[in-house]
Amino acid sequence: MAVSKALRDHKDIGDDTKQRVLRRAAELNYRVDWIARSLVTGQTFLVGLVIPDLKQSFFAEIATAVESALAPAGYHLLISHTGESAVQEATNIELLVSRKVDGLIIASAQRDPQSLAKLKIPYVLIDRKIAGLPSNFVGTRNDEVGFIATAHLIAQGCRRVAHLKGPHLSTGAGRARGYRRALEKHSIEFHEEWFVEAGHDDAAGYAAMKTLLMRKPHPDGVFCFNDPVAVGALRAILEAGLTVPGDVALVGVGNMRHSDLLTVPLSTVDQGVPSLGNQSALWLLECMAAKRRSPPREFLIEPRLIARESSSRQRRKS
Repeated sequence: MAVSKALRDHKDIGDDTKQRVLRRAAELNYRVDWIARSLVTGQTFLVGLVIPDLKQSFFAEIATAVESALAPAGYHLLISHTGESAVQEATNIELLVSRKVDGLIIASAQRDPQSLAKLKIPYVLIDRKIAGLPSNFVGTRNDEVGFIATAHLIAQGCRRVAHLKGPHLSTGAGRARGYRRALEKHSIEFHEEWFVEAGHDDAAGYAAMKTLLMRKPHPDGVFCFNDPVAVGALRAILEAGLTVPGDVALVGVGNMRHSDLLTVPLSTVDQGVPSLGNQSALWLLECMAAKRRSPPREFLIEPRLIARESSSRQRRKS
């Protein structure tokens, strides 16, 4: 029992005894048998993190925050990449459950609530909500994301404001609603031809921006679904011989790493990624420790505009 407590860093073991056990374990090259431990405790101390795109620093930073919050409780993280595929997501979740993870944190690509409603283990949804699914959710006020980004472009003097919209998920829908609300509030007419599908990555953003630039007149401000889409849009604008923000002002979402080091530093809406990852992990720890399932909760982070050169037309004029 003393050895077990020392190896688990349990508080009921003296420091001298713990150090003696750890020294001896190092001499013997001892490793904890996690399979044996799970047979005794009924826990694997594994948590699955299901995310759609590892290339995005947004999700990589969430993984870092989740791992930092789980580690003090003795949990280890298994990361599953779904490539924005609902089918791949369902397959990966099934695999994680069969490997007996104790809980899941999911940024889901699903639109049908039935695929997750049948899960028997604790889970928390992050970033994307699923309509009709009562579940713990940690995310951002996406309507507000779209509103403050669009209102900022209008405040910078843009009057032909377009939106490169994201996937048909709660994030994309919320940001599109916020965009339209900002136009309405400032008495700017909505134009369907400036409301263009752009997916979630830079390649799609590049293609969508090239489509926008063929409109006559082309937009003078563009709110992009996320930062990767904005990076693709920036490339298309510069390739067309136009300037940012002089000819076209840009705002993205996510405050991705190094977005301030681009050829034109990118204005963005910060979603509070560390808080998002930390809160989802803390809620999952509570759910895994609880003896019965409690009513679902929702934690929404207030977005924050970070204005850089890509949208700062007024600063340039002054």
